[in-house]
Amino acid sequence: MKKGFTLLEMLVVIGIIAVLVGFGAISYSTVQKKARDAKRQGDLKAAQQNLEQCYSRNSYQYPDITNAGNTISATCPGDASPLFTIVDPLNTGTYKYTISESTPIGSTYTITAPDLESSTLPFSVSNQQ
Repeated sequence: MKKGFTLLEMLVVIGIIAVLVGFGAISYSTVQKKARDAKRQGDLKAAQQNLEQCYSRNSYQYPDITNAGNTISATCPGDASPLFTIVDPLNTGTYKYTISESTPIGSTYTITAPDLESSTLPFSVSNQQ
């Protein structure tokens, strides 16, 4: 009598492995989305802190913030280098940061990451002054 695995046993093992790989891929995708959302939120918090520092150095006025596709940036007056530049981590060109400023320009700001990948709620930072 020969010892070995039957075709049915092999198919069952392959099926179990396929199910486990499928669950792993779904979990990995979810973790990636959450990580990109955390990066977006962290970038916006860092931008908020930089804008507040520029506000105190710039006669209590916020700098102009520019929005170009999936990149936002600001330069504090009197500084040669940009105050910050944020590029969306997905970098597909479809994700947008929105900026709203009030009149007069530089008195307030709100920067929003509108649709986070793992949440339907937007994430915003705004002036603290």
